[in-house]
Amino acid sequence: MHFEPALQQGRLLKRYKRFLADIKLADGSEITIHCPNTGSMRNCLFPDETVWFSTSANPKRKYAYTWELMSTSDGGLIGIHSGNANALAEEAINSGIIKELTGYESLSREVKYGDENSRIDILLQGAQKPDCYIEVKSCTLLEDGQGFFPDAVSLRGQKHLRELMYMASLGHRAVLLFVVQHSEIFSVAPAAHIDPEYAKLLKMSVLAGVEVLAYRCEISPTEIRLAQACVVRV
Repeated sequence: MHFEPALQQGRLLKRYKRFLADIKLADGSEITIHCPNTGSMRNCLFPDETVWFSTSANPKRKYAYTWELMSTSDGGLIGIHSGNANALAEEAINSGIIKELTGYESLSREVKYGDENSRIDILLQGAQKPDCYIEVKSCTLLEDGQGFFPDAVSLRGQKHLRELMYMASLGHRAVLLFVVQHSEIFSVAPAAHIDPEYAKLLKMSVLAGVEVLAYRCEISPTEIRLAQACVVRV
């Protein structure tokens, strides 16, 4: 995923009201940008560090700028736009980066599934394979050298694990894919210290046949893309 037009940068002042952030530009002026991340962004906020943001030409938008990347205090990069995770996963599947998800004939997005009124992020189908239901999650929480998900209690995430278990019970392939948008995360584990129910359900999911994958992103101010598998600790 290339950033076009090129991203602009500033310095983070603060994030507030969940979807807004104030940044300072090089000329000293301050602007408000949209924060496209519904999570707590725990350990992702570094005041006075560099922020990269995109610009929309849509005149109907209240805020023309969207927060894309954050620099950490020790020089790492974080993909702040959690909504990019699905597109990054689709791009990686289509290009054969995710070896475990190759060999399918079609890819669909946002298809209704399960018994709790959900929509699957990605559905892969092929004549000689069982349908493959993939839930995609963006992982950015780094604590003590370990990546964790979720960064806050996630009832929605719990629901998706139940849905994946249900699809596995019907004989389909069910996959949880962590898209790691943090250059300093090399392994992912359930955040039992934050959402113990999610961690419990994840273990149950693995026993029920749900596959858990994690792939790291290569991140730069010009491009972000899934590049390599990383360790999952359930």
